[in-house]
Amino acid sequence: MVGSEGLVGISIFMGGDSMPSSTEVQNAGYAYRLSRKVMKHEFSLGGQLQHRALLFTQALIAQTSQTAVCNQHHSLDQRMCRWLLMSFDRSSGNELLITQEAIGQLLGVRRESVTQIVGQFQKDGLIELSRGRIEVVDRAKLEKRVCECYAVVVDEYERLLPSSRTAK
Repeated sequence: MVGSEGLVGISIFMGGDSMPSSTEVQNAGYAYRLSRKVMKHEFSLGGQLQHRALLFTQALIAQTSQTAVCNQHHSLDQRMCRWLLMSFDRSSGNELLITQEAIGQLLGVRRESVTQIVGQFQKDGLIELSRGRIEVVDRAKLEKRVCECYAVVVDEYERLLPSSRTAK
């Protein structure tokens, strides 16, 4: 998961040129695009872009590793809290436009499982739902309910990229 703190296409400067995956935009926002040639050239200069890109890559590796651990050891309830908080951290508002089907695909679970969890979250006053839209009602409650994986990732981003803190 990447927001304004990072970039996609790290394989360009890591030497692989491409990856067997794709990038999907979940929320509207602004992005800048560099050609592969320009990115490789700027990275090779060894300046600030290279430094920030490598720090972000380290943070992204930590996020990916922690997500794998979380998926293995924590409940869907906790994983859903982690995903929601990370998504809202990378969003400019307190509303996400996403279907329960898409969330299920992102979390690797059936849509029916997502429906059950978000229904409980709504009943507990954490979120408000409408078709294709999720709004955070009580972020503090979400933060109390999430597993420690969320804090591990937030702390690592803060340590590596303090000027682009993602947690709100």
